[in-house]
Amino acid sequence: MQSGIPLEDWVVGQKITTRGRTIAETDIVNYVNTVGYTESLFLDMEYLREKGHDRRMAPALLTAGIADALIIQTGILHNYAVALLGIDNLVARAPVYAGDTLRVEVEVNETKASTSRPDRGVVASHQRVINQTGEVVLEYDVKRMVLREKSV
Repeated sequence: MQSGIPLEDWVVGQKITTRGRTIAETDIVNYVNTVGYTESLFLDMEYLREKGHDRRMAPALLTAGIADALIIQTGILHNYAVALLGIDNLVARAPVYAGDTLRVEVEVNETKASTSRPDRGVVASHQRVINQTGEVVLEYDVKRMVLREKSV
């Protein structure tokens, strides 16, 4: 695990890739039942087969949550993360199925020190979730508030 990165050490153009994580069928079933996505698209395998899918499909928001967890697991935000400020332009590019292995590529787009809170700032990044075949399945833009080195 990498140690956390303070605001001053984030660099526009910097790229970080997470390790992979395989999506289990239980991940999908637990998620759809917990949040109430109890619709045929996620729970009925016969319905999915009729629609041309041979494996259980994951909701895009589950994929986004797992992607964010993979980023957290790298340690790059450890001791410096203050808040997730926003997620924009979330686009599901391809389905994610049980058995798929995902990783996330993070590319820093902007860093900006706060004018009202000198101990912190904002890091903006574009995140691409990629499956085991190299296909981008989900992408989105994120803004996170992080602390400056001096504040830790």
